[in-house]
Amino acid sequence: MTVLSVNVNKIAVLRNSRGGRDPDVVTAARACLDAGAHGITVHPRPDARHIRADDVYALAELTRAYSVEFNIEGNPFAPPREGYPGFHALCAETRPAQATLVPDGDGQLTSDHGFDFARDLDGLREHVGALKAIGCRVSVFADAGADMDAAAASGADRIELYTGPYAEAFAAGHPQRSLPAFDDTARAAQARGMGVNAGHDLSQANLGTFIAGVSDVLEVSIGHALIGEALYDGLAFTVKRYLSILDGR
Repeated sequence: MTVLSVNVNKIAVLRNSRGGRDPDVVTAARACLDAGAHGITVHPRPDARHIRADDVYALAELTRAYSVEFNIEGNPFAPPREGYPGFHALCAETRPAQATLVPDGDGQLTSDHGFDFARDLDGLREHVGALKAIGCRVSVFADAGADMDAAAASGADRIELYTGPYAEAFAAGHPQRSLPAFDDTARAAQARGMGVNAGHDLSQANLGTFIAGVSDVLEVSIGHALIGEALYDGLAFTVKRYLSILDGR
């Protein structure tokens, strides 16, 4: 079964919009885990627009207490700054089970593309090696059709398929036009010894079709849609609905 890691960034967005501690990111993450989620994902950005460094430390403690995966996403090339110690420092201090490398810049509203593996290979290889040395499994963000030879040469354990284009195709009514490229890329990664994760704009509506159409997806990271749906149906119920979809029910 594909496992579900819940991205709790949007809880932090809501909290930060008002200041203070509510809604509490750790309490929300605990509710997701109590409902059966297999792990928690965060993407702390240098501008601290949502998840902050203190959230990362607190969620590391929570996920250790639950013995579940903690997945930290981020751009390893972004330098440290006030309030953001840097991606490697956060990983070294919290030792997440998985570090997911994403090529996003400060100006991006959200992650919207994978790495150019041929161009970024030398730098990625260095970052992947450093993260693996502290015990992290390393995943790298990849577009459908990306160069899997170069991705594998980085030393990464997994790719995470950027599924935004699939979600757009699904919403337009023709997901089958998009799925073969994702399946081909997944199979190419697997043939080179890498596992496959997926994430971005996956929802209850489109998740089942994606999982059915793409080979052996190990993990999905879902945040924006899940938190939005939970506003209507509640967090625990929504997490359980996603688990049912992943279980084929």
